[in-house]
Amino acid sequence: MTTELSRGSLDARHARLARVRTRMEEAGVDVLLLSHGADLPWLSGYEAMPLERLTLLVVPVSGEPVLVVPRLEAPRVPGADSLFALRPWSDDVDPLDLVVDLVADASSGRFALSDRAWATTALALQRRLPEASWIEASTVTSPIRAVKDAAELDALRAASAAADRVAEVLQAGGIPLVGRTEAEVSADLGRMLVAEGHSAVNFAIVGSGPNAASPHHEPAGRVIGRGETVVCDFGGTLSLDGDVGYCSDITRTVVTGEPPDEVGRCYEVLQSAQGAAVASARAGVTAASVDAVARDAIADAGYGHLFVHRTGHGIGIEEHEDPYIVVGNDEVLVPGHAFSVEPGIYEPGRFGMRLEDIVVIGADGRPEPLNTVDHGLVVVDH
Repeated sequence: MTTELSRGSLDARHARLARVRTRMEEAGVDVLLLSHGADLPWLSGYEAMPLERLTLLVVPVSGEPVLVVPRLEAPRVPGADSLFALRPWSDDVDPLDLVVDLVADASSGRFALSDRAWATTALALQRRLPEASWIEASTVTSPIRAVKDAAELDALRAASAAADRVAEVLQAGGIPLVGRTEAEVSADLGRMLVAEGHSAVNFAIVGSGPNAASPHHEPAGRVIGRGETVVCDFGGTLSLDGDVGYCSDITRTVVTGEPPDEVGRCYEVLQSAQGAAVASARAGVTAASVDAVARDAIADAGYGHLFVHRTGHGIGIEEHEDPYIVVGNDEVLVPGHAFSVEPGIYEPGRFGMRLEDIVVIGADGRPEPLNTVDHGLVVVDH
């Protein structure tokens, strides 16, 4: 007995399949093969467990898609019959035989295979289909996944609103900081994300004092003191109506006591740069140009050497996906693109700060920030 997707979810996925097949035709792809990774749940509604057993959604450019799945996983597959045929296999069967039979008519064609497929799967398929040519599935799926449909935007708004509620508690002093370890504060943030509706916590970075200068610091046993910046970057996965989950991601920097003049000056630069980059993120501009707005503002103030990462990344089912807001990315932003804007300034061994919102390009071509909690350097003195 399989679970069911809602009517809206089914309609959205039929529309995605149509767009995928159009893209396959444009790219000259005969068969799309989706295994582990975000492409599979995005298109099918089914998120495969990372098992060694083969799971593969076989999507020919025309004809019925078929999901080859371990029999013990079949009860977890929603949308079967409505979106694709289900082909469960048992342990006494070689599932590659099923796949090869399904693609026999295209065995010398061009295949697009999941970027996250196991290497054993990729190599076995290449041996079994020696006349085929191979490309990454993201060549087909990423440009489509990057432009969110209405249901995806609703899910991202809900996830961001939940993360905002956690950030509000942090900024209001509802999470004690001074005298506690970074790991304890991180655990509080994670518990609150779950309490606000997230099904999973993807990360909860807490970097204090000199650790705040490490953008991806792993919170541990350092005790937070007074007069320190504390970077809190956290997010998780939240689903609406039991569908596949979408991600939140927010960063706010607080300070445990009145900030030194140098820290205050740096933060004014950071906040101005982040706001200018968000305002510049409009349909018709490139991802690289948004990065340049933030980067140039920080460099003009003399802190360019302390901004050590890209300005942002796309977000959706995955925390990081297209489009990337980074120098050299000339992709033009369009309505439906969703991404972070998160410049930072990091003084090694002393302090760090980052400010992050998720931003969507709205139907009118203008930026819609999904995170709206206080953007200032809030003092939390306990």
